[in-house]
Amino acid sequence: MKQIARLPLIACGLILVATGAQAACEVEYKAKRDKPLELYYDVTTVNAPCASAEAALRVQLAQKGLTLLKVMSKKEK
Repeated sequence: MKQIARLPLIACGLILVATGAQAACEVEYKAKRDKPLELYYDVTTVNAPCASAEAALRVQLAQKGLTLLKVMSKKEK
């Protein structure tokens, strides 16, 4: 009987862990593009937890030909 009572608790725990892994992060950053030099300041949402948002942002910016200079702030969304 005790094992049956644990199943809902385990299921709730797994849902919370899965939800946290899908969290988005709002990132305020500075970036640049060379030749000609262009400087950017922006706030964007990255589909990653804030702990790994900087790496995900670098990839996003590189696809646009930009280099990340500095992350100003991060906030869970």
